[in-house]
Amino acid sequence: MILAGFAAIVGVLTTRQVRGQFTDQVNSDAQTLVHRLGTLHVYPADGRLDCDRRVTLSDFASSGSAQIRVIDRVSGFVFCTQDEVLPKGSTIAHGIPTFPTPVRSGTFEEHGYRVAVRTIRIQSVGQAYLLYARPYSDVEHTLAKVRIFLILGVLGGTILALAAGLANAARAMRPISELSDAAREIERTRDPSLRIPHPEAEDEVAELARTLEGMLGALDAARGETEAMLERQREFVADASHELRTPLTSVLANLELLADELYGEQAESAKGALRSTRRMRRLVGDLLLLARADTKHEQRVRPTDLSEVLLEVAAELGPVATAHDVIIDARSAVVAGARDDLHRLMLNLLENAIHHTPPGTEVRAATRTRDGRAVLSVEDNGPGIPDELAQRVFERFVRGGGDGARGSGLGLAIVRAVTESHGGTVALAQPYPGAEYPGTRFEITMPARSAPAELAMESAPADSTQTSTTTGSTIGRRRSRS
Repeated sequence: MILAGFAAIVGVLTTRQVRGQFTDQVNSDAQTLVHRLGTLHVYPADGRLDCDRRVTLSDFASSGSAQIRVIDRVSGFVFCTQDEVLPKGSTIAHGIPTFPTPVRSGTFEEHGYRVAVRTIRIQSVGQAYLLYARPYSDVEHTLAKVRIFLILGVLGGTILALAAGLANAARAMRPISELSDAAREIERTRDPSLRIPHPEAEDEVAELARTLEGMLGALDAARGETEAMLERQREFVADASHELRTPLTSVLANLELLADELYGEQAESAKGALRSTRRMRRLVGDLLLLARADTKHEQRVRPTDLSEVLLEVAAELGPVATAHDVIIDARSAVVAGARDDLHRLMLNLLENAIHHTPPGTEVRAATRTRDGRAVLSVEDNGPGIPDELAQRVFERFVRGGGDGARGSGLGLAIVRAVTESHGGTVALAQPYPGAEYPGTRFEITMPARSAPAELAMESAPADSTQTSTTTGSTIGRRRSRS
């Protein structure tokens, strides 16, 4: 826009200048011709003027493609032109432009010519007008070239300015690009200790780089302090949980003995203390398991068939599932895992399904192998988990509104921790979307492995696929699947 405006201004000024110079040139040539012609004489024989006596009009006109007329001031009769001298009373030759009569003195534009009118003396006749006219075509041709050059200049200048601007912008933005790349790398690696590149120039970008580096350094220090504090907390929880297990075991044994020996209210008090102690022992065990998971504690693993663990958990929960229909579909699915942790995982899932669904709810649990991965699924047709709670259900100490004060909020957190420690994933879904009771479905997948010979010999006789149905506290018989 700047170049176009500049070209327009230059074009206007150039047009005015060229046309002004052209007018000045016409006036100057007309005045020169008047001086060179002097006083004209009339030939008595035919009344012609001696227009070419001192200067040849055709030669004078050819230098500028001019038209020359000597005309009567009153009648407009043409005495002579640059081509010929006309006898008195003749008309203007064909092709010679005419001018209005009476002709006015001065300079004017007519029929595409710039006309300068000067007074010239004719002996024994008086005064006449000398008309000197030059066409505008040469000027317009020159102005057209100027306009073309200006347009090309604007286009070329725009292209050059664009290229230079892009190069300059790329050079100026290179430090910003480097800062952006460094920020993306920090985002990818989550490592604020990475170095921020500093530009060579001492400008605002360099100040920004130093500010970002200082901010990342402060964040790195804060993260280090937070991680150290969390590590101390994890160690404390693990140590406390481990140390509490021994006295709790002793207290639990003594309370069991007292509950058997005492009678009446004392026995009821001992049984209440025994229930609280068992709950405390389980809570300590949960905290210890989570603490080990946080510290990435390496555990001894061995080939474990999830179907066997599931049947053990179903048998353990039989007495507390009297109001539910628990259906177990145990098919062989061998993983490399810690049996106790897998037992805790399945126990938490089935207990959740039993405790958080109304009586009469059907609870299904199944194990199988699919696409080289062991799959454990637990589902029910209960009221399901609210949407606002589904996003946080695997977080610690998160409890649903229907829990009351029974749960600790660690059950599903332990499920996720055990699953991830075995290289697996856990997903939550509604098995019956859109139904009055959508239910809840948990599906856990882990890397499967082939069962060793000794594990295969310990499995069920004819077929490794077994189905067990538990209704209330009674575990049905095992039957082989074809």
